[in-house]
Amino acid sequence: YPELFAGGAIIAGLAYGSASTISEAFDRMRGHGGPSQADLQRLLRAASPHRGPWPRISVWQGSADTTVVPANADAVLAQWQSVHDLGEKPTRIEKVDGQTRKVWSDSNGREVVETFTIAGMGHGTPLQTGGGDGLGDAGPFMLDVGISSTRHIARFWELTKPDVRRKAKAEVASGALQSFAPTENPRAVRIDPTPERASARGPASGISKVMENALRAAGLMR
Repeated sequence: YPELFAGGAIIAGLAYGSASTISEAFDRMRGHGGPSQADLQRLLRAASPHRGPWPRISVWQGSADTTVVPANADAVLAQWQSVHDLGEKPTRIEKVDGQTRKVWSDSNGREVVETFTIAGMGHGTPLQTGGGDGLGDAGPFMLDVGISSTRHIARFWELTKPDVRRKAKAEVASGALQSFAPTENPRAVRIDPTPERASARGPASGISKVMENALRAAGLMR
């Protein structure tokens, strides 16, 4: 719903439309096969009748992730560069909390796409749990690597600005927040009607077990 959401974040995720079956999803996670860059860009534009403005996007990826390999972050980036009409070269490259941040700005100078590459991090969400700015607790796939994806995403979306926080508090206090019904119907995405098992081996463990449990809960896997 790009007409509803002003921002989005993809952490160790796949490009939209890169897979339509469970087996394809596992292949894409490993960096195998998939639609061309041009096809991925077309799929994103065709996902809804919306034609802009587009959400600001923050992309996070661990350089040592072997579950969802870094090539997937490149595919996500290329999709959103296209709809935002951005070039391949970033507007700025900088170090933030010791990690590499690349940012792309639109023709008005507004930052609309950013990527964070976390050196040496495996599969999970980057956390900074210590210090005055610490948030969250480390756990499975919640990795304390000294940088808070939550805090930086909120800043990128400009949610931490004092005037935004004051306005949000005032709206909550006044009861001004209203429910929203999307005005655009998303186009259907095909799901394999008879999804196969992800593995013929014994009980899954670690990340595979988490994913298989989620797929079963959604009715996409037996």
